[in-house]
Amino acid sequence: MLSRKPTLAQQLLYQFLCLLILAIVLFPVLWIVSMAIDPRDLARPTSLIPPGASLKAFQKVLDKPTPNPVTFAELARNSAILALGVSLLTVLLGTTAAYAFSRFRFPGRQIGMLGFVIILMLPAVGTVTALFVLLNTLIGPDLRNSIVGVAIAMTASALPFSIWNMKGFIDTIPKELEEAALIDGASPNQTFFRIMLPLAVPGLAITALFGFMTGWTEFVLSWQFITRPQWFTLAMALYGMQGQYASNTPWSQFAAMSIIVSIPIVLVFFALQRYLISGLTVGGVKG
Repeated sequence: MLSRKPTLAQQLLYQFLCLLILAIVLFPVLWIVSMAIDPRDLARPTSLIPPGASLKAFQKVLDKPTPNPVTFAELARNSAILALGVSLLTVLLGTTAAYAFSRFRFPGRQIGMLGFVIILMLPAVGTVTALFVLLNTLIGPDLRNSIVGVAIAMTASALPFSIWNMKGFIDTIPKELEEAALIDGASPNQTFFRIMLPLAVPGLAITALFGFMTGWTEFVLSWQFITRPQWFTLAMALYGMQGQYASNTPWSQFAAMSIIVSIPIVLVFFALQRYLISGLTVGGVKG
């Protein structure tokens, strides 16, 4: 049965709703941009293009954000190491664990998956003390007070979602493909790397993106674990810009740095976007 073509009034209504949603989404972005180019350091811009608009705030941030003791390049390096490390570890550990939960039957399998769901319901801040004590005991205060310690803690926090998502995706891949490869003489490792992984690329993409975003925007664990300025991240520096009072905060630099920090996530998202929809939908409907 053919669907009825929308009337002109319905089309106008749809377009109005789309424009309204677009305006709501873009308003915070335009607000931040206006703050960044406003040399008066106002928390509430008076106009979209403020008088005397300039890009000096971006220049100051890329040199040395106020009042941080390290340069922007060092902050970006630490955030990149943390984000890439968490992304790599979540993909590696999450995929292998999800494959085991999907393909093998062993005692405690159902309890393990239930445990992942319970962990996902816990707020991240609720595990800070336990992770601090655990890492301090296992790897020592020196490594704990560094990007390595934060990366380990963040990987532990991100793994339950990664395993759950990847298991749902691997469940959709027919076992018969692997069985056929084994009959043809392939080893289990060859079956995993040459058959399963190429078919699981969408799931790997969403897992990698989640790990990267988790590491790049991480703040709570970094703020609690790291005290050495040489290991500060962009999120820590952004938080450190806030003064005790609004008048003490360099709002133009704060907004400029917020924009700069968001750019890598946007670029990674666009690079992986063709895999994201299938990775999220397929992984979300199978359990």
